[in-house]
Amino acid sequence: MPPGGVQLSPRLLIFTDLDGTLLDHYSYSFEPAASVLRRLREQRVPVIPATSKTSAELLPLRRQLELETPFIVENGAALFIPEAFVPAGCDLSAADLFRRDGFLVKEFVEPRQRWIDLLDQLPGSLQEQFTTFTRLGVAGVAELTGLDNDSAALACQRQYGEPINWTGDERQKRQFIVEVARNGGEALAGGRFIHVSGGCSKAEAMNWFADCYRNKGEEVVTVAVGDSENDREMLELASLAVVIPSPVHPTLELMRSSGVRVAGSQGPRGWAIEIERILEAQQHGAMDNLITGKTV
Repeated sequence: MPPGGVQLSPRLLIFTDLDGTLLDHYSYSFEPAASVLRRLREQRVPVIPATSKTSAELLPLRRQLELETPFIVENGAALFIPEAFVPAGCDLSAADLFRRDGFLVKEFVEPRQRWIDLLDQLPGSLQEQFTTFTRLGVAGVAELTGLDNDSAALACQRQYGEPINWTGDERQKRQFIVEVARNGGEALAGGRFIHVSGGCSKAEAMNWFADCYRNKGEEVVTVAVGDSENDREMLELASLAVVIPSPVHPTLELMRSSGVRVAGSQGPRGWAIEIERILEAQQHGAMDNLITGKTV
């Protein structure tokens, strides 16, 4: 679905987390959202995954979701743009992109080994409180996530960061986060794991891509959908935020008071209901009411 064709105004860009948001936390199913995804394709509204997953995981998942859109991997570490999807009239010649397997790739952080080395330099008392994906291996990741071995192998193909399985207490976790930051990294809590990488975020990648349209003079509304701490900045900075309740941690509370919707259902069911409401608002010229309205 290239960016041409009939577009309602303003241009709507939907950036969505996957696990626990568009995908059910336990089953990874997106079936309750399938009809809404189909409607979005028909209306040429791009759904842009913004996830902690790897590019290797996203490629087959995009096919299942029938998405031909850009995607953000490893918590904002890189943005992959299909070459056929580059916005018409958008000059990316100075954007420091490179080509990989039919995508233009924009990287925002250093490679994975930098963060593995950082974790290896932490005090031993902290290293005892977590296990990295590297140490877990495919079998360990499969056991923790419920993924089959093939899917777990894709999850292990990190390029920009290192997830860890935390087993320590909250006090130790706070100390861990401080130590990671002191050594030049960032530790972000996701739905299952803590992700250690550089100072990137889904929000930075979201805004970078939205600016491709804004720089051409287009009015853009960014919608961010997520359920976890690693979605927070994206949710805070999008034009409109949709918070999905989680079955495993308290519902995320944002600092912003306007332009926020909290879904009444978890996972893809809540996702579908809220996105349908946003589409209806756009079709009836009522987007401003959602963006300026108080938390619902």
